[in-house]
Amino acid sequence: MSKKIAVLMTDMVEDVEFTQPRDAIEKEGHTLTLIEKEKGKTIEGKNGEAKVTVDASIDDVKPEDFDALFIPGGFSPDMLRADERFVTFAKKFMDEDKPVFAICHGPQLLITAKALEGRNVTGFTSILVDLEYAKAKVHDEEVVVCHNLVSSRNPDDIPAFNREVLKQLA
Repeated sequence: MSKKIAVLMTDMVEDVEFTQPRDAIEKEGHTLTLIEKEKGKTIEGKNGEAKVTVDASIDDVKPEDFDALFIPGGFSPDMLRADERFVTFAKKFMDEDKPVFAICHGPQLLITAKALEGRNVTGFTSILVDLEYAKAKVHDEEVVVCHNLVSSRNPDDIPAFNREVLKQLA
């Protein structure tokens, strides 16, 4: 059965951390909705490889409209977590045990949402100490699955990340 996945992302996203999971998810028949501050805006990846159009404004969507949440890495999650609307949106998925997929710097949004205490998680090297301060159980592994949460460290981990994301959506 096809699932609806919310994608929280803005400029400076790590291109392949969005495009490769997106392609794998869509290949399985699921639908992604790209959410940012402004519907219709063109988002550019930090490497200039991904240019995508925002499907919906954060003001026009609700977590209950989606089955899962995907947070790609790069600088995007750090920029989004400065806006309480994105933090609240992400927290709702964690609170309701809906699948959440966060790669690289993606867990930064969940740190700000105070949603990682006691959870097994990984992330990019530079945020591991932040994850520890958020009282998460930090693992330096290519993919960590903790109930509804799938996390990975960097682009090298995308194959393992995609495998576990698709298991959660099955």
